[in-house]
Amino acid sequence: MICFPNAKINLGLNIVEKRPDGFHNIETIFYPIDLCDALEIIPSGEESFDFHTTGIQVVCDPESNLVMKAVRLVSGACNPSPGLRIHLHKVIPTGAGLGGGSSDGAHAIKLLNDLWSTELTVLQIQDLARQIGSDCAFFIENRPVFASGRGDRFEPVHVNLSGYQIVIIVPPVHVSTTDAYAMATPRKPENSLKEIIQLPVEEWKELLTNDFEKPVMQKYPVIRKIKEELYNRGALYAAMSGSGAGVYGIFSRQQAAGSGQFEEDYKVFQC
Repeated sequence: MICFPNAKINLGLNIVEKRPDGFHNIETIFYPIDLCDALEIIPSGEESFDFHTTGIQVVCDPESNLVMKAVRLVSGACNPSPGLRIHLHKVIPTGAGLGGGSSDGAHAIKLLNDLWSTELTVLQIQDLARQIGSDCAFFIENRPVFASGRGDRFEPVHVNLSGYQIVIIVPPVHVSTTDAYAMATPRKPENSLKEIIQLPVEEWKELLTNDFEKPVMQKYPVIRKIKEELYNRGALYAAMSGSGAGVYGIFSRQQAAGSGQFEEDYKVFQC
C-alpha cells in the first residue's frame, strides 16, 4: 500500500505561553498543501520491520524517524502479524517548518490501519498520532484548522487558498525547533487569528504574524531576505512557516507565473 504524505504551512503563529511541562501553548492556522513525500508499506513475510529512505537525505537513526515510531506504536497497540517492508521517499525538506516528518508519521498510522484492518476510529488514530508529535494529529483529517495547546488541539476554520499560487522557498539552512523556541518570547496575541484569516489575503500583511520570525531572521538573515524578495516579486502575503527556514509567498495566479528564479542553492516549490 502506498500513500503521499503532504506538507502544511502555518498561517500566523502566536507563542502564547510556556507550559509547566516545558512545552509551549501556541495558536496557529494549519493549512495543508500539495507538496508530498511518498510512503509505501507492504507485508514482508519476515519477523522484522525493514525501513529504507530515498530522496532527500534523512539524518537520524531509523528508529528515531516518526514513520518507525508510528509503526512501533501501532504494532504495540494492535498486536498484528509482524513483518513489514517500508520505503519512504523524501521530497519535503526537513527543518523547513512544513511538517514533513509529522505528516510521514501520521500517514504511516493511517496506512497501517488500512493494511492491518484494525478499524481504529478517527479519534483513536489522532490520539496515537499525538503520541509521536504535537502536530501529527493534524494530518489525520488534513483540513484547515485553528490549532492551540501544543499545536495538537483543533477547531475547524474556513480558509480556502485554492484560487492562489503558493510559492515556497527553502534556503540551505536547518532551523531547530528547540532552538527557535529558546530564542522566542511568549506573548499574548493582539489580534485573533480566526478573525484575521476571514479578511482578504491582501490585508494579512500587517496583521498575520509569526512570533518565530523576528528571532530566527535575526540569526539567519537569509530568511528575511527571501521574505522581502517574495514581496518584491508581487506576493500578496509572505511569511515563515512554523519555526523552520521555509518561507512561502501567496500570489495571484497571474503574479506567480512571473515570480522568477531564486538562488540556485534554494529549493523552490509551487503549490
